[in-house]
Amino acid sequence: MTPMPTRTMTNRERFLALMDYKPLDRVPNHEVGVWTQTADRWTAEGLDPYNHNWDWFTGDPAFNLDVREYIWLNLGMVPPFEVEVLERTDEYEVLRHGNGIVTKALLKGTVRGMRMCMDQHLRFPVEDLEDFRALKKRYIAGHQSRYPTCWREIMLPRWKNREHVLVLGQNCSTLGFYWRAREWMGTENLSMAWYTQPELMEEMMEFVADFTIEALRPILDEIAPDYIFINEDMSMKNGPLLSPDLYRQYIFPHMKRLVDFVKSKGVRYALVDTDGNCELLIAPLMDAGVDGIWPLERAADMDPVDIRKKFGRSLRLWGGVDKRELAKDRAAIDAHLAALAPLVEDGGFIPTVDHLVSPEVSLDNFRYYMERKQQLLRGEFK
Repeated sequence: MTPMPTRTMTNRERFLALMDYKPLDRVPNHEVGVWTQTADRWTAEGLDPYNHNWDWFTGDPAFNLDVREYIWLNLGMVPPFEVEVLERTDEYEVLRHGNGIVTKALLKGTVRGMRMCMDQHLRFPVEDLEDFRALKKRYIAGHQSRYPTCWREIMLPRWKNREHVLVLGQNCSTLGFYWRAREWMGTENLSMAWYTQPELMEEMMEFVADFTIEALRPILDEIAPDYIFINEDMSMKNGPLLSPDLYRQYIFPHMKRLVDFVKSKGVRYALVDTDGNCELLIAPLMDAGVDGIWPLERAADMDPVDIRKKFGRSLRLWGGVDKRELAKDRAAIDAHLAALAPLVEDGGFIPTVDHLVSPEVSLDNFRYYMERKQQLLRGEFK
């Protein structure tokens, strides 16, 4: 990072400079958020929860998090399935959700809707091509309900004169190809369908690109946001849930088509959110025009320093701060941030906790982390 001491940059200037490896006054200060259980712990430890914006994607002045504005989009089913409780006991409940998935969920430990463990998935809305063709009727791109009310009159003038970062779609709104297919079929069924139902998979991937492009078009005809986040989550701890060959065969042509479209409309960067270890898929993602990945989960051996050495500066990196280290002590936090300092200096990297902050992290530890991280972002870390 080459400091620019002469003036304070706007949030947008700072972000664009970071992404383009240009001089900047400091690295952007971004974070993701916390579990509701974490917020409850910090409240018990003295934090005033009403003095914070818990949507950290959009910033939080109390933690000096930088402002970003996300264009609200509904790229889901219109209409959704009717939400229905199919069974409920003292221990669990079985629900059909708006996306058509039926899950069984333990009630113990749930805090304001956030569960301590993953739901068990029982049924999915798509089993074959006939199911999918029926489901497509819920994905008509042109519905006005997919966009903010009166956005052209109210929001567009502000977007055109912004000094902050503008993002196309809020977190987990612009779902990618693997994510949608997994929601429609389930991980196990999808893993088999690449081999047993190739016609279904070809039609599915083509449709995801077609629908997403047409749903984004009205916004992109009027304004060029700074970046788009495509949410995929196509990896687990030990590697991707599909091979690079399968990715290149089924997803790559349509991912490239989607990325090419948004960039042709002036979107500066395309980034992909995928948890787990996605290293084997980074090369095809970059070939498709993807500029960066997030969140670089350390429990899945996604070390941002190592990833930079392997893939170079064409791949921007966000995340990479191990939440497990924040749960230890101040010495561990210092050592962890010190290991990231060379990458911060190199540029194209925004260090954030590698997902939501878990309740093992104390308020005191998090405040210390934020204090030391901001020194790192200013080039003052010692």
